Amino acid sequence: MQYRRFGKTNWNVSEIGYGMWGLAGWTGTDQKEMETALDRSVELGCTFFDTAWGYGAGKSEEILGDLMKRHAAKRLYFATKIPPMNFKWPSKPEYTLEECFPASHIIEYTEKSLKNLNVECIDLQQFHVWEDAWHDKDEWKNAVEKLKREGKVKHFGISVNRWEPDNVLKTLETGLIDAVQVIYNIFDQAPEDNLFPLCRKLDIGVIARVPFDEGTLTGTLTKDTVFPKDDWRSTYFVPENLNASVDHAEALKPLIPEGMTMPELALRFILGNDDVHTIIPGMRKIRNVEANIGTSDGKKLEKALQEKLKDHRWDRTPTEWSQ
Repeated sequence: MQYRRFGKTNWNVSEIGYGMWGLAGWTGTDQKEMETALDRSVELGCTFFDTAWGYGAGKSEEILGDLMKRHAAKRLYFATKIPPMNFKWPSKPEYTLEECFPASHIIEYTEKSLKNLNVECIDLQQFHVWEDAWHDKDEWKNAVEKLKREGKVKHFGISVNRWEPDNVLKTLETGLIDAVQVIYNIFDQAPEDNLFPLCRKLDIGVIARVPFDEGTLTGTLTKDTVFPKDDWRSTYFVPENLNASVDHAEALKPLIPEGMTMPELALRFILGNDDVHTIIPGMRKIRNVEANIGTSDGKKLEKALQEKLKDHRWDRTPTEWSQ
């Protein structure tokens, strides 16, 4: 495992982290295998784990708390998220800060997370949605400063809305945000335009989420794929999205080097960008943990291939199904 400095936190975090949404919100999760997969990731050098209260109403946080207890001798860095008070993902421009993150709500859900994680201080607490229009509101700033002052949160971050990487830039300039989490992958390259340069300038940690485009970049989806009704992907991969996603994945397949899988290509593309400090793929099976962590070996894609992948940028705008 290779490690990178996580912005001004000065943490050295594993290039491949662990996204924990799928452990408490998706179908087909086996409890025992999930715990074994988590333990295996620690054995292989994974040190960064990302969860949220919204993943199973605290269940994923409890799972992470148990993991940290099992591996108390190791320094594991962990991040969670405060849900918006209206429980709507993503936020929309017409939503007010008072509807989503009044100070009392920020503090209440930080306390809930502390209890679920069974810790006295959270490494990285993130806002689970955001609108940059809120950047000058004192309400959230006062709550952030209070929780830091009381020693309950070390650093604050923002999980940027899907396909809106610029919807945070003014907020980052406040100096109160130490990390951003953003969708970045072969298709979603827009963070390179404005967000990554600003993070570089301000020394802000960058977490790349959704490296496989919710499964498209595993190369396993077809236009006939159907998800169970209680799996959130059934509402995301509506026919319009599924068909287009499969077409874009098919166009990539001729570029995959011999002996490499599409998921490996997807991760190596992101690892080729030094502006990203850690990637958080969702991993529920041991084989996925081993395969994904195996890409953090210091080897880069050939420059010509990295450039060809840039041609597969797919700019999308939020819709009713994009969540």
